Formats: sequence, structure tokens, C-alpha cells
Amino acid sequence: MKKAFVALYVTVLGVFLINPSFSQTLATQKVPLDPDVKMGRLKNGLTYYIKKNTEPKNRAELRLAVKAGSVLETDAQQGLAHFMEHMNFNGTTNFPKNELVNFLQKTGVRFGADLNAYTGFDETVYMLPIPTDSAGLLDKGLQVLEDWAHGALLDPAEIEKERGVVLEESRLGRGAQQRMRDKYLKMILNNSRYAERLPIGKDSILKTFKPETIKSFYQDWYRPDLMAVIAVGDFDVAKVEAMITEKFGSMKPPVAPKKRTKYDIPLDGQTRVAIVTDPEYPQNVIQLIYKQPNSKEKTLQDVRNNFAQELYNAMMGQRMQELTQKANPPFLYGGSQYGDFLGNLDSYTSIALAKDASTMKTALTALLEENARVQKFGFTQPELDRAKKDFFNNIEQYYKERDKTKSSNHVQEYLEHFLHDKPYMGAAAYFEFVKKHLDDVKLVEINALAKKYITDKNRAVVVMSAEKTKDQLPTEAEIRRLLAEGGKDVTAYVDDVTDSPLLKTEPKAGKVTSEKTLEKLGVTELTLSNGVKVLLKPTDFKNDEILIKATAKGGYSLFPDERETGIFTSYLVQSGGVGPYNQTQLQKFLAGKTANAGPYVSELTEGIGGNTNPKDLETTLQLIYAYFTEPRKDADVVAGVLANQKSYLENMQKTLTPEKVYSDSLNAVLTSHNPKRAPLKPESVDKVSLDRAVAIYKDRFADASDFVFTIVGAFKTEEIKPLIEKYLGGLPSTDRDDTFKHPNIFPPKGKIEKTVYKGLEPKSRVTLVSSGEYEYNPENNIQIEALQEVLQIKLIESLREEESGVYGVGVSESTDKFPTGHYRLSVAFGCGPENVDKLVKRTLQEINKLKQNGADPKDIDKFVAETRRKTETALKTNSFWLDYLDDNTYLGDDLDEIFMQDKLLKSITVASTKAAAQKYFNDDNFIKVVLMPEKK
Repeated sequence: MKKAFVALYVTVLGVFLINPSFSQTLATQKVPLDPDVKMGRLKNGLTYYIKKNTEPKNRAELRLAVKAGSVLETDAQQGLAHFMEHMNFNGTTNFPKNELVNFLQKTGVRFGADLNAYTGFDETVYMLPIPTDSAGLLDKGLQVLEDWAHGALLDPAEIEKERGVVLEESRLGRGAQQRMRDKYLKMILNNSRYAERLPIGKDSILKTFKPETIKSFYQDWYRPDLMAVIAVGDFDVAKVEAMITEKFGSMKPPVAPKKRTKYDIPLDGQTRVAIVTDPEYPQNVIQLIYKQPNSKEKTLQDVRNNFAQELYNAMMGQRMQELTQKANPPFLYGGSQYGDFLGNLDSYTSIALAKDASTMKTALTALLEENARVQKFGFTQPELDRAKKDFFNNIEQYYKERDKTKSSNHVQEYLEHFLHDKPYMGAAAYFEFVKKHLDDVKLVEINALAKKYITDKNRAVVVMSAEKTKDQLPTEAEIRRLLAEGGKDVTAYVDDVTDSPLLKTEPKAGKVTSEKTLEKLGVTELTLSNGVKVLLKPTDFKNDEILIKATAKGGYSLFPDERETGIFTSYLVQSGGVGPYNQTQLQKFLAGKTANAGPYVSELTEGIGGNTNPKDLETTLQLIYAYFTEPRKDADVVAGVLANQKSYLENMQKTLTPEKVYSDSLNAVLTSHNPKRAPLKPESVDKVSLDRAVAIYKDRFADASDFVFTIVGAFKTEEIKPLIEKYLGGLPSTDRDDTFKHPNIFPPKGKIEKTVYKGLEPKSRVTLVSSGEYEYNPENNIQIEALQEVLQIKLIESLREEESGVYGVGVSESTDKFPTGHYRLSVAFGCGPENVDKLVKRTLQEINKLKQNGADPKDIDKFVAETRRKTETALKTNSFWLDYLDDNTYLGDDLDEIFMQDKLLKSITVASTKAAAQKYFNDDNFIKVVLMPEKK
């Protein structure tokens, strides 16, 4: 189902624009819910949704949703709805202390990546994916949900430990955005309860609240009448229903339940303006917010009216995008869309990222003009026809993939129903409804929406910019004048379309000269007469998806003195469109098709990526052929693109954020200040030449013989061979033997420590890097992956759970095969400045334990389980096989390597992790870079 938006009943001179009898019929019919979902309610009031779904197989997605969030907190509880979410992972009836995370990791569920939760203003949702192919795991998963629902221990000692973790999460959110938000939030939320109850809460309360205060929140709001259990996956529905009834039916509803107040954001008809600046904010943003009462999608008429809103958003989005594709764009980015806002409101929001502070009025004027243009003149019939084609194509694809839709997607639908009363018709019913009623949506109905959305009532304008540029910003009086006068002189929209064939001439088809079957992989390898190689892997993972990727070695490394132009090459060529179509015309030409393809030129490679379906495969191959043979140069559009890019970089340079300074400093250290890795600056754009970009592009795509195309998805090899011979076999070929010129830039040897002082907030960041030469092979790769994961597990335990010093910690590994083997192991975390030395010391202690003793066998088991579970799921996706085949071909690795995984996992032992830690945590090559706040 699409989002539910406001229902529309429009009259012009008393005449219904929708047939009255049609409207009345649908308006009296409630939206039917998908009968394949088992929905029920226990006697205690708890709601449940259950659906059998086998994508992915042997997996289930479980959710516990609670209609309780930060808006229900008392003054003394601010932040405790979110703190309660944390505490449910720190000891429950059946999983004391950290046993919950420990148990789930053993089953292959990753903390953070899989097992997670979130707290909003009005709800708290717990997420648990669980395997179903091992006896008792599904039952255990539901036991976890039951524990969350009413079994939290809330041990005072655990609460004390978790304070530091939550305070660190709060610290991560500090900065320019937060300081500016605090200035304008009450204004746009009309001083409502929502403005006073941000989920993160107040640090002063998080530091000092008594355990009884959070227990009170848990007892008041975690109750069955405010809860839903959602289970979607590969299981027996009846058995799961019985499990839910058994586990949750025993929950007692409160004798005297506290009233669950529904808070609103009042509408007072006023136009409010906020102009906020900050010393660390590098951009120039303006938002127009037109607030509207929220409407629920209760009847089929509401569903039908929602089509108009979807089509309006699509057409408005196209127009705003076109503005950025002109020779002199009025802003770097712009958009307008109607949708959910907060609480009881929807909003029509227009937003622009201005080039600089001096052009804020230009950006605001452009937003007002586009809104006025559609208000005065409406959209055109061709625009609507294209939007309908795109809309129907998306819904048809949704329908075709109905039996291949992931369980996590279904879960989201049922969450929306429980939390926000949004219905779920199911793909088949919704598709049939769209087929029947989409044509009934007329242009006059959609054009009337602009007058409803865009009014002079209940508006908010927010301007955000850097402190140093505040004198260049429009004043509140100027903004109000623009609101009153903007768009008065607009003219009607001119639809820029063309209907030429995509290709000037038909390709001269090639032939398959050799064919090899890789039976184990299910891959057919073709060699075409022009030298192009094609790897074909037909799958049944999706019914309507085909993914394409082509890669060749070379890239802009072959033009070492033209790095800046090389970086922009593919972007500038794509900005011009292809063949007879400029970029705007091309998007319109492809309306209603799933035909996406685009070229890229990176430092070491060039290639093309695309996605399509069986119906539009030929169009996509035509597009690929055109990008090889008919790249298009548009000097006017490129001038605008480069001007925008320069403005963006100038803004970033004028107001250097702590994150930017730290990132640039870390990059400089890791690359020995090599200019080939220096971040782009405004003057870099001046070195970019469109003519040279086109020349580089044509050079890299002049010879297809060194390209390997990988095609994965819903096709039959014999059926698509003629298309491959025609379009890929017809590509130009000079049979050159190409490779890249690797810059050989890796972290320097030796010990390096650097401290960067930047930032107003008491925030620090730490990055520790070990690196060195490396023998690249599957055996070493699995060992370094295991080392990364077992250290990650240990640092979460030590830095987060024991030290309470971080919210999160990341351990990453990377390995390079070219030009010779190199590896890099990095540890990164954010923390309070006062804790940097302590946490770095603890990190090094954990690393030394690995070097002395090897990994804990339990942690090895967790890595093995996680890897196996992750691979099982990945092997059933087209995206995995596309990247796997492409990467292994590029690297020259064995394509059968995936079948070695069991053997490789068995090689991970306590001894092997000890040897790997000693080898790869090299004390002689160690880099530490720390961000500290500015010295006062």
C-alpha cells in the first residue's frame, strides 16, 4: 500500500469532478485488509499480525510495537522512553544482563545490524530477525518479545551502567543541526507537546533519574492494550498463533490504566518565520512548510484519492529536478512534496539548498514560483500521462514480486496499520484496484490539489545558514514580502519532450564465438565476436528483476595529470543525456519503463550499471549501447553543474565543520598527504574541462573488448542471446590490451599520532589504524574478517557495556590485491574528551589479549554463525551474485571461491586468531588520530 494522504472532494461551480455515484460507492466501502494476514486480538487487548512468507527461507521477522513514546513522558521522565528501550537489552526475566545479545549472536543475529529498536514520539518498536530452521529458535524469539513486553528487570546497577551509553548517544546528536533545531522547533510545532519531548531527552535527567521513575514509565505504558506482536516468515501460522496466545495471553491488563492522551499540534492559521544561524553550519537551506490536518485512509475512496496525491508529487518532483538541469540553476537542490508531518498533521513541504547565503532569496523565489506556476496553470496532460505510466509500472512490479517480497517489507505494512491506522490491502487487491481506477484520475482533480496544499495559512518558513553569513540572509520582512508577491508573474510550464528513436542507427550485431557452462555456479560465460565477455546467471529470486554490471580496467588513472576532470567525467557526460535526448528529455522518454542504466569512470575502472525487467531489457540494452556510442555534450547544463559544485565546495570551505576537518586530517595522514587523495576544493572545479571529460570518456568507451558484462536475474539464457548479440555484440572494439596505472597510495609505515582541535561541543572522535603488506588469498581474507568481527564483539562488551564510554564502536578491515597486497584494520568511536585516553588504553588492552590468547571460542562461534546466516540469505539475492561475479572477475579470483566457505570457516580457531592478531595488529605501523574540541 502507498501512504495514506488527505481525501479529496473537489467542486467547481457546484459540479463534482469525480462522478458522484462512483464517489459515493467507494466512500461507503472500508478498505479491505489482506486476507492472507492472520490478525487478531487477545482478551487482554494485545493485537497480533501473522503471515507466512518464504522470502527469505528459514527466517522470520518479529516485531514488538508499543504505542508509547517520548510524548507520554512526564517532566521528570524526559528521555526515559528511549532509555527504557535500552534497558530491554540489559536484563530481562529469561535473559539476565547481556545474555539476550549473547544468545542471539550465537544464532547468527547481529547486534545493531539485525537486532535493534527505535523510540519515536508516539511509539517504541523492537526488531528481531530470527532463524526458523533450528528447533526452538522461533519459540525463543517470541520469548524475547514477551520479555521485552513485561519482563524487563530494570536492575539499578544496570541502569547506572547504561547512563553513560545513552549520554554518549545524546552526545553524538550534538552540533550545529541540534543547536539550530532547538531554535526553530517550537515555532514549526506551534509550541506543542512534541516540541518539548524529543526522544533523546535531557542530559540532566538522564544523569540523575531514580530507577523508580523509569519503572513507572514501564508499568504505565508497556501494557497489552497498547501493544502488537508481528510475525512474518517461513513458519506454520497456526503454531505461531498458538505460541503468541500462550506467551502473551498471560499478561495482565492494568486494573486502572493511565489514560493514553493523544497529543495534537494546533493549527492557528499563522505564518511563522525562523532565521537561524550557527558557526559550524556550512550550508544554506530554506524550507517552506504548509501544514494540513492529517487524513486517514479509511475507505476505498481515500485509497482512490491517494492516487492523485502520488501523481502530484511525481510531477512536481520532475519539475523541481528539471530546474537543477538547466544552464543556471536557481539552487543546488530543490524539492516539493506532500506527505506525513507529525502528530495529527500532514504537510506540503518545499525545500531548497541555495548556492550561498547571497542567493537565498533566489532559491526561495524559485520555490514560490514553481508552486505558483502549478497553482495558476496546473500540470499538463502529457505530464499526467507519464506520471500515470510510472505509477502503474511501479505498482505492477510490486504485484509481480508479491511472492518474492521480503518479510521485512510486509512487517512494515502491519506496523503502519497498528501505529498509524494505514490499511494493507495486499499486492493483488491493490494492483487490481489501481488497474480499475487509475484512469479515472483526471487532470482537473490533480490541479485542484495545488490550491489545497499551497495556502497563506498555517505556514512556516525556516532559513538555516552559517553565522558568518547572517548579514547576507533575507530578513523576516523580506521573506514575508516574497511570500506575498512571489510567483505573480510566472508563465505556464513548457514541456520539453522529443520522440526520436534512442539509437540513430541499428547496431551491427555480433555473434557468440564461444560458450562455456559453469555448472556449479549456474553461470553461462559467452564470448562475443567483438571480444566482449558476458556472464549470464538466470535466477528465480525475483520475478521481475534483471541486474546488469559491466567493468573494464583503466579509469582516469590513465590520465594522471587530469585527476579533477577524471573525477567528473562520467557525471558531466550523463548530465548531457545520450543520443538525441538531453537529460530531461531522456527521463520523460523512459516514463513507464524499468530501464535504468548509467556509465561511470572511477580511478581504476570504467563501466556501466543498470537494472531492468524482462519487458524492458531491450530498451535498457539500447541505452547501454547509446552510452557507448552516442554520448552527448551539453555545455550549458555542465556550466550549471560545475557552478553548483564550486558553490557547494566554497560553502564547505568557508565554514569548516569539526567532522570535515577531522575527516580531511585523517585522510591526509593515511595517504601521506598525497595530492592524488586530497579532497576537492573550489579551485579544483576550475581545472575541469568538458572537452577533455568527453575525450576521456570516449577513450575509455571506445573499446568494449576488455569489458566483462554480468547479467543476473529473471531471464532465460537462450531467449536473451539474440539481444546480447545485437547490442553488446555490436559495441565498438579495437581489441586493445588495457589495464590501470595504480597510484600505489597506502597508509605510511611507522607510528603516527595526530590530534585535531575543532568543534564547540565536548565531542571527540578516535581512529586507530594498523596496516601493512598482505598476501591476498581466501585463506588470509577469512582470517582477517574473523579478526575484525571478534574484536568488534569484544570492544562492544568492553567500551560500551563495561566502560559505558561509547554508544557504538566500529571495527573495519579492508584488503587490496593490486598492485601488491595491502591490508588495513581500523577501530573508530566517538566519546567524551575526558575519556579518550582511558578508552584508547582499553582498546589496546583488548587487542593485546587477542595477540596473547587468541579469540574467545564463543566469539569465534558467533562469527561463524553470523557469516553462515548472512551468506545463506545473500546467496538468494540477485545483487549478491552481480557483485560477486563482477568483483571476482575484476580481481582474477576463483569464481568457485564461494563454495570454499565451509572449509574456510573451519580454519578459524583460537590459534589462528592469535596468529592473525600478532601479524595484522602491527605495532610498528600504527596510526592514531583524535578529534578534540577547540581549546578555550
